[in-house]
Amino acid sequence: MKKLLLATLSYFVLTMALAYPWHLIWFHDIYKEIGAVQREEPIMILGISSIIIQGLVIAYLYPFYYKSGNPVFHGIKFSLLIGLMVYTVVVFANAAKFLIEPVSTFLLYGTAFSLLQFSVTGTALGLIYGRKNSLMKKESSCQM
Repeated sequence: MKKLLLATLSYFVLTMALAYPWHLIWFHDIYKEIGAVQREEPIMILGISSIIIQGLVIAYLYPFYYKSGNPVFHGIKFSLLIGLMVYTVVVFANAAKFLIEPVSTFLLYGTAFSLLQFSVTGTALGLIYGRKNSLMKKESSCQM
């Protein structure tokens, strides 16, 4: 339970630390220019809720996936895999629904952000869940 909460919290903090400046500061004008219209005042509670739910699902599912090996590598791999689901909804579906031109610019920035987000949060996920396995291996090798 502790790792679930810690992994969810790390996903939330890291995603907010990346998403807020990426979407609302650094590339806000580019998104606006290509027609990816954003609210003047985002409804933050909806974005926060989305990130918390994503974090909970990823943190819950990861232990079923990770069994052994390099925890950071597996954390990134798992996050990129599950992040693909989030990516298709956020990037592909929005490009399909809204008049965004050129679509290629939107896809480029959305892809870059998703790769960054899920690589960073996957690293944290691997470190959080990998600690127990690493400590157990060290303890068993010390007892021999």
